Amino acid sequence: MEITPGIVVDEEVRFGKPVIKGTRVPVDLVVGKLAGGMTIDQVALEYDLTPQDVLNALKYAARSVAEEQ
Repeated sequence: MEITPGIVVDEEVRFGKPVIKGTRVPVDLVVGKLAGGMTIDQVALEYDLTPQDVLNALKYAARSVAEEQ
């Protein structure tokens, strides 16, 4: 199920964690790599993603944090 553009959740993939659509790359991994100092292009290259995939992960993470109570 696509929960936001480019981000999906499937109980059969990565224990239902949000992942980049069409991959098994979890959103938290992508965001963690960026937080660790990698650039968008480096993350995209390392995990065979597009820069837009990385941005979609960031957008999802920002939206998730904004909704926390």
